[in-house]
Amino acid sequence: MMRVAFDIGGTFTDFVLEDVSAGRLTFHKVPTTPSDPAAAVLAGLDALCKDAKLAPDQIGGILHATTVATNAILERKGPKTALITTAGFRDILIIGRQKRYDTYDMYLAKPMPLLRRRDIYEVAERTLADGSVEAPLDLAELERVLDRLETQDYASVAVCLLHAYARGEHERLIGERLAQRRPQRAVSLSSEVSPKFREYERASTVVANAYVKPIVNGYVRRLTGALAQKGIVSDLFIMQSNGGLVPPELACEMPIRIVESGPAAGVLLCGVIGAEEGLERVLTFDMGGTTAKLGAIDGGEPAISPTFEVDQVRYRKGSGLPINVPALELLEIGAGGGSMARADLGLIKVGPESAGADPGPACYRRGGTEATVTDANVVLGYINPDNFNGGAMRLDAEAAAEAVHRELGAPLGLEVGEAAWGIYTMANANMERAMRIVSVERGRDPRRYGLVAFGGAGPLHAGRLAHALGIPKIIVPWGAGVGSAIGLLEANTKLDQSLTRLIALHAGAEAEIAEIYRALEARIDADLKRLASTLPPVMTRFAFLRYLGQGHEIRVDLPAFPSGENYIAELVARFEAAYLAKYGYRQAGAAVEAVDWYLVATIPNGAAVADRARGWRGEGGGEARRGARKAYFPELGGYVDTPVFERRALGVGEAVSGPAIIEEAEATTVVLPKAQAVVSGRGHLVIDVG
Repeated sequence: MMRVAFDIGGTFTDFVLEDVSAGRLTFHKVPTTPSDPAAAVLAGLDALCKDAKLAPDQIGGILHATTVATNAILERKGPKTALITTAGFRDILIIGRQKRYDTYDMYLAKPMPLLRRRDIYEVAERTLADGSVEAPLDLAELERVLDRLETQDYASVAVCLLHAYARGEHERLIGERLAQRRPQRAVSLSSEVSPKFREYERASTVVANAYVKPIVNGYVRRLTGALAQKGIVSDLFIMQSNGGLVPPELACEMPIRIVESGPAAGVLLCGVIGAEEGLERVLTFDMGGTTAKLGAIDGGEPAISPTFEVDQVRYRKGSGLPINVPALELLEIGAGGGSMARADLGLIKVGPESAGADPGPACYRRGGTEATVTDANVVLGYINPDNFNGGAMRLDAEAAAEAVHRELGAPLGLEVGEAAWGIYTMANANMERAMRIVSVERGRDPRRYGLVAFGGAGPLHAGRLAHALGIPKIIVPWGAGVGSAIGLLEANTKLDQSLTRLIALHAGAEAEIAEIYRALEARIDADLKRLASTLPPVMTRFAFLRYLGQGHEIRVDLPAFPSGENYIAELVARFEAAYLAKYGYRQAGAAVEAVDWYLVATIPNGAAVADRARGWRGEGGGEARRGARKAYFPELGGYVDTPVFERRALGVGEAVSGPAIIEEAEATTVVLPKAQAVVSGRGHLVIDVG
């Protein structure tokens, strides 16, 4: 069986061709085409099929991770979108939450809303929190609002009515009338997209879904059409933020679920790598050409959050646009190979702006003139300009040095090597701050974790990052440069449904909980029928609980279902144990209430992932050293002759002592002085930071 996985990043599109029977993985990278991402996909698929002598109809499955939805939100490039809400709540998106993410900042910056106030419309109706209707929907006023919508060229409409999570009939009626008026217009209902309480978060989620829906639908339609023209008729699955795959039709209906598509796939890979190397606690570090993504794995399982934020200000919690869908716990910052550096008031600033794939860093020779992190790595001698991307691209070292000197060296009075080191150091400092948020600020001691580094630039920076945080061990997986694409091969199909029902946990609440899960199961079953999968799903149930009167909840896995005689007592005991583990305290006997309820159906992908140990092509037994070149290590006085090794020539157990550079087609690893890298039995580089 042959499968292809591809991940569209901001700078490169990564491919993996998997031959399960032979246990072989073939990698490929092509520059992303921002104006039409599908163009890079088709070019990469053509090259893969040609190199493997593979006919398009021999591909048995296609797995895809994309940043299309994310970029539309970050760049505010979505189509004209409207919101219909309950009368009196027009400004909920503008006001947001009262709590400030930085109490003492008098000039607090907030992300720009996706909609203008003039695009928000009100209708008279009122549903209460218990689901009862205080005022029915005013149909005459609704028709007047719809008449006003017709005078504007809205490509998409979101509907978010007060307490629609408890009763969604009014939203469904508005959705039906919108569809009758203009069937081709995209419509998103909060009672379907995010049936949760907390009006601001629900409104933000459904508006974001409506905002990206036309873009995602158009992109998927173009991609599937182009694949069909190439003779590729395999099933296409798209990665969600929760680490599960869904078919295109489900992704197009709820595109908000694929906002963190690419980063999620990489975290799945890290979970597998950690298990292969005997690490249950892993910090994940994915640095590509545009961004760096940082996450964590505890107990062998990726951490999953019920909500996340997009477009945060200075990585501060509460500063971004809240999205009420489950996602792997990640922090994404503008620090990648293409991040641009500049002199600002005598200081070096790096990112978040990126040169991307077009025009790219100055060394790409595609019109870019700004100094970037990639240019700095070339100047420092870490990247071989004659063998970038396996020799598919030749970089201009002189252009890199010129850009670094012009943008930073000359203004700051620094030698070009010192200026390049300043860029490298500031990029690492940005990532170190973000990693401290993921680890220390969330109760994780980085000294007890390993660091899995991947992405095209991750292994270049991992050594300094680990050293700064006290992380003792780094793992650079085989195929690190296309890590997110490999992670797609590990993913299963996953469907989830959730809703808000506030229930005090006392004797007799079992019947209410059973009713909730009957409703969730009906919604899951409807989606499962559309998958047409013959494999039985594995059902997982969990809820978010809190002490009565609290404003924040914690996740608790539910006891075996259906409920039994001691069900509530066991559920409360689980909550108290989880609360104690998280906060070091519990209030035995205090009233507990459940807030949000979740049901997750996981369907195995039906294909065994190729054994990476068999597929690893490192021969060993030969001469792995490929000479030496000058590279910059300030602890050794600056530029020193540094041995260069070919990774595929290193055998199992072979060790490389730093300083050293280990090259492969998709990525380059810098081994710092006093560190030692060893090839594990699975083909991964395991680096003792020293």
